[in-house]
Amino acid sequence: MKIHRSMLMLAIPVLLLTACPKETEEDKVKKVVTSIQQATEEKKIGAVLEHISKTYRDPQGNDYNGIKGLLAFYFFRHQKVSVYMPNIDIVVTGQTAKAVFQAILTGRGAGEASGGILPESLGAYNFEVLLIKEDGTWKVTSAKWERAGEGTLPQ
Repeated sequence: MKIHRSMLMLAIPVLLLTACPKETEEDKVKKVVTSIQQATEEKKIGAVLEHISKTYRDPQGNDYNGIKGLLAFYFFRHQKVSVYMPNIDIVVTGQTAKAVFQAILTGRGAGEASGGILPESLGAYNFEVLLIKEDGTWKVTSAKWERAGEGTLPQ
C-alpha cells in the first residue's frame, strides 16, 4: 500500500505539469500586439518601441526612428488615444510571424470636451504586421496599414 501511495505522490506533480496549457508562439505574438495596443492608449512611446525591431522598415518609408516620430506626433496631437481591435489573426512560421487585424483608432484633442459624442479623429484601419524572433523575443519588423475600405489589405 505504501508503494502505491508513493507512486501516486510522484505522479500527481507530473500530471499537474502536463495539464497546464503551454503558451504557444501565437499567444506570444498576440501578447506583443496587445501590449503595443495598451502602450499606445497610455501614450508610452518607450513601451511601444520595446516591441519594435531596430531593423524596422515598412512600405510607407518608415524606419525605427520614423515610427518613433510618428508616435510622438500622434500622441502630442491627441490628448486621449483609444485603440479597439476586435480580432487578431496570427500565423507563425518558424522564426517569423504575421498578425492581421482591423483597428479602430480614435484621438481626442486637448480642446475637446470629454463628453463629446465623436472624437476629433476616428478611423478604421487594416493592419498587416510582420514580426521576427530576436533573441527569443518577438519584435515587429514591418507593418502595412490603410484605411478600411480604401485598399487591398486582407480584412
